[in-house]
Amino acid sequence: MLDAVLLNMKLHGRIAACGMISQYNLGQPEGVHNLLNIILKQVPMEGFLVFNYYHLYPKFLEMVLPQIKEGKIVYVEDIAEGLENGPAALVGLFSGCNVGKQVVVVSHE
Repeated sequence: MLDAVLLNMKLHGRIAACGMISQYNLGQPEGVHNLLNIILKQVPMEGFLVFNYYHLYPKFLEMVLPQIKEGKIVYVEDIAEGLENGPAALVGLFSGCNVGKQVVVVSHE
């Protein structure tokens, strides 16, 4: 996907690199093409870890929860019903089968 992103970046755009779950279990990680666009479009690319931002989480909740309650922000959950479907839901996370947050509903109580 980064290959396509690099081709479509605006001049002085920014790329935040995180996740990369699609690469976790590959014997040979996939290469990136179109890297020349980082130079031509003067695009900074920086990696980050969620751990560096935990201290901002309370402020984030303070800002985002009211917007979710007002319907200004909508999130998507992919719901698997029943504990017996948990393993398949987990495997689906690593193959891109889910959309949004993956949830396994064990009980409706």
